[in-house]
Amino acid sequence: MDTNEWAKLQEELLKAQLAVIRGHLRKVDPTRERKSSQGERMSHMSIATDILKAAGTPLHVSEIIQRAQEQYDIALDRESLVSALVKKVKRGVVFNRTAPNTFGLKDLS
Repeated sequence: MDTNEWAKLQEELLKAQLAVIRGHLRKVDPTRERKSSQGERMSHMSIATDILKAAGTPLHVSEIIQRAQEQYDIALDRESLVSALVKKVKRGVVFNRTAPNTFGLKDLS
C-alpha cells in the first residue's frame, strides 16, 4: 500500500470515528421524538401507516407528508417516502397504489 492509499484509508477511518462521536454527543430533544401510543419511537413507514389507518382511505404522498408534519412535527422526504412505499407495494406488503403517487393500506382482514 502506497502512502496515498494509506492516507485515504486513514481519512475514511477518522470520518467514521467522528460520526460515531458526534452521534454520542448529539442531544435529542424529547419533545421532537416521534412516539407511538405505547411510547416507542416510530419509523417513517410507521408514521405513514398510522396516517393511512387514520384516514381510512388512500392518500396522495403530498397529503401524507402534510399530515406527518402536522401530527408528528416531522418533515418526511418526498422521494424517500415514495421510494419506500413503492418497494412495499412491489413486495405486496401492507401498501397498495391506487393512483400515481397515491397509496393506501391493503385490506388486512
